Amino acid sequence: MSTLPLPLSFFRLSGTSTRDLPFPSSLKRSSVSFPLIPFRRLELIRSTSGMTISRSFSFVFCSLKAKAAAELVQETESGIPAVGRSGGGRATEVEHSRTFLEARSEQELLYGIRKELEAKRVPPNIAAGMKELYQNYRNAVFQSGDPSAAETVMSNMAVAFDRILLDVEDPFVFEPYHKALREPFDYHMFVQNYIRPLIDFRNSYIGNLSFFYEIEEKLKQGHNVVLISNHQTEADPAIIALLLEKTNPRISENMIYVAGDRVITDPLCKPFSMGRNLICVYSKRHMYDVPEHVEMKRRANTRSLKEMALLLRDGSKIVWIAPSGGRDRPDPLTEEWYPDSFDSSSVDNMRRLIGRSGAAGHIYPLALLCYDIMPPPPKVEKEIGEKRIMSFHGAGLSVAPKICPSEIAVAGKMSEEAKDTYAQALYKSVTEQYNVLKCAIHGKQGFAASSIGISLSQPWN
Repeated sequence: MSTLPLPLSFFRLSGTSTRDLPFPSSLKRSSVSFPLIPFRRLELIRSTSGMTISRSFSFVFCSLKAKAAAELVQETESGIPAVGRSGGGRATEVEHSRTFLEARSEQELLYGIRKELEAKRVPPNIAAGMKELYQNYRNAVFQSGDPSAAETVMSNMAVAFDRILLDVEDPFVFEPYHKALREPFDYHMFVQNYIRPLIDFRNSYIGNLSFFYEIEEKLKQGHNVVLISNHQTEADPAIIALLLEKTNPRISENMIYVAGDRVITDPLCKPFSMGRNLICVYSKRHMYDVPEHVEMKRRANTRSLKEMALLLRDGSKIVWIAPSGGRDRPDPLTEEWYPDSFDSSSVDNMRRLIGRSGAAGHIYPLALLCYDIMPPPPKVEKEIGEKRIMSFHGAGLSVAPKICPSEIAVAGKMSEEAKDTYAQALYKSVTEQYNVLKCAIHGKQGFAASSIGISLSQPWN
């Protein structure tokens, strides 16, 4: 079997650099016919020697046999006792089936799902979801026309299946504040590598890049920043991070997302959430799905707010929240997408939290357009396990000048009317930015869609 390059699989070992690791002077891409795709893959691993996480990493592409790659991953996990995992972070993993890591073709990868189903390590509904996820992801990545799409799909889906299987065998429990897991397996980079091939960067834009630099400076000064945003897909955090990773790595890696319970309970979604810094809450949209759970959900949300308050006291925190309480949906009549309205009480909670933190705080309106990449179901669903349709598409992200609550408060106090006015001011800014992004991407106006207050750029070019 011919050797294929690894497009998106990276590893870093403590005490090494790219000079110390084997790096062929030329990596030849072989011609393969779809759907039977041979591949070589190396899992994302990270040294457990106490290495601190920095904002810049040394990466190396290395083509290894699948068996050797699996052995390398195994070495990082050998001798590890079977212990439960929780959102408090973990330095170890339990040993689990290596079916997907050892697959050498698409046929073997898909057969692995059936194998795990027959072994009763994966329930039928999850097995069906994994197969559907593979087909949809494969179709989306192939839309890009990238000649390495086959290898990318195989590499990313093999690791995704392995992480899903691990969580089924040893379920991860998220705490109110979950810090992104970076070792021994780097979930953050796993998610970045998985979502990256779905973004058409040629047709993607950032609005007002200068304000993102302004935000980074405020974070360096010990200030807190809250981004009040619309919400479009489960992949929003990864898309935001990918659009900002080149210019604003501090924001890209350190953002804390206020996340609903569905992304931390759905088995197909959990591994992707483990790579993000999260404040875990129960969304208002699903608060009353099970009436007997309402009080429990409220108590959990109170604990999460307390965790956020403690984090903000330290300063230098950036928090993303969608006060709509869920993802945007298209208008049922026109099928047009637009940011869902903001809940003023959610906005006011954030205003009070940063106001009482003891550190300087700022609130910025953020707009995000990316629903084409992974649109939500047309209607809000109660059941866990939604169908995930994906496509290769452009995305947009924009931020506008901060809006100070003091400009709306009367005599230093926020009346109910003032709270609504403040939420509407943020929402208006988000919709204005959204419309510019929409013209640039869907209207194909590109940079010409820029307005007086919103300047579009592509800093990755």
